[in-house]
Amino acid sequence: MFTKTLTLTAVALATVTAAPAFAERDQLKIVGSSTVFPFATTVAERFGKNTDFKTPVVESTGSGGGLKLFCAGIGEGYPDITNASRRIKSSEVERCAANGITDIVEAKIGYDGIVFANSKASAQFDVTLADLFLALAKEVPTGVDGEVQPNPYTTWDQVNASLPTVKIEVMGPPPTSGTRDAFIELAMEGGCKTFPWIKAFKKADKKAYKSLCHTIREDGAYIEAGENDNLIVQKLAANPNAFGIFGYSFLEQNSDTVQGSTINGVAPEFEAIAEGGYPVSRSLYFYVKKDHVGLIPGITEFLAEFTSENAWGEDGYLADKGLIPMTDTERTEWAEKINGLSNLAM
Repeated sequence: MFTKTLTLTAVALATVTAAPAFAERDQLKIVGSSTVFPFATTVAERFGKNTDFKTPVVESTGSGGGLKLFCAGIGEGYPDITNASRRIKSSEVERCAANGITDIVEAKIGYDGIVFANSKASAQFDVTLADLFLALAKEVPTGVDGEVQPNPYTTWDQVNASLPTVKIEVMGPPPTSGTRDAFIELAMEGGCKTFPWIKAFKKADKKAYKSLCHTIREDGAYIEAGENDNLIVQKLAANPNAFGIFGYSFLEQNSDTVQGSTINGVAPEFEAIAEGGYPVSRSLYFYVKKDHVGLIPGITEFLAEFTSENAWGEDGYLADKGLIPMTDTERTEWAEKINGLSNLAM
C-alpha cells in the first residue's frame, strides 16, 4: 500500500548510495496502541481534511507490536510514528539504536484509565486491586505466608464473599498490548502488593516477585481478545456474565451498553482519572522517528495539529473522544518539546 515498484535506475542508485528511499511515499504511516488509535485516527482525519497533505494511515497493532515495527529500521517501508499506551522501554530504545534509530521524539498526549467493565444488563461490580489479582493471577497465596498455589478460583464469590457467584470470565488484551502492560503493573502488581509478605519479598528476589505478580492465568478464565477493544465491547453485550479490560475512551463511547466497575471504591470517571484518584490510570504517548522529518511530508504539521488546543486541549475534540487532557502547564511543556523535536530522554 505504501511502497510502489521502483525503477531499475532508482534501485541501482539506492544500492550505490546505501541510503533509504523516501520519495515513493507521501503519506504518513502510523502504527501502535489500540487505545491511542481512536485519538490518532481522529487527528489524522482532521489533518487530511484541513490541509493539503494526505490523510495519514493509522493501524492498530498494539503498543509492543507498533514499537517493534517502528524500531525495525529507517526508510519508507517503516512507520514514521508509533502510538503507545505506556512509555517506551529501555530495551525498545536499544532495539531502535541497533537499527540506526537514535533520534526519537517522545510525545505525551494525555491520560487514560483502564476499566474493568461488564454489560449494563448485569450488576455493577465493586472490586479491589486484591480481588483482581486473586481472580486473574496464575498463582495466588494459600493463606500461609510464603506459600502459593495454582489459582483455584472459578467464581467471583470465591475471591471475595461479597461478590456474586458468577464464573470468572475476563476478556482482555494480548501480551503485545500496552493496555495489558499497564493493567499488569497497576492492577495486578497493585493487588499483589497488598499481601505484606509478597511486598517484602520484592527486595529479596525481584525475579520471583515479578513472576508471581505479573503472570496472568492461562486456564481459560482470562481470554485474550486481540487488539480490537470495540470487539471486546461487543462481546460483553452478548455475554452479560463476562468482563472486559480496555481504555476509558471505549467505555465513554459505549456507555449505553457497558459499565465500569469501581476499583478500590473509585469509579472510572473523567475527573478521577485526571486527578489521579482512580487506581488504574496511565499516561498515553506516541513516538516520532526524527530521521523521517523533512523526508516524509507532513510530520511537523501533523505534530502541530495534535498539540493544538483545538485537539488536545481541555475543550478539544480529543476530549470528546475520551482523552483525559494534561494540565495547561503540562501541555505547554510537552508542546514545546514535541514541536521542537527534542530527543527522547530516558
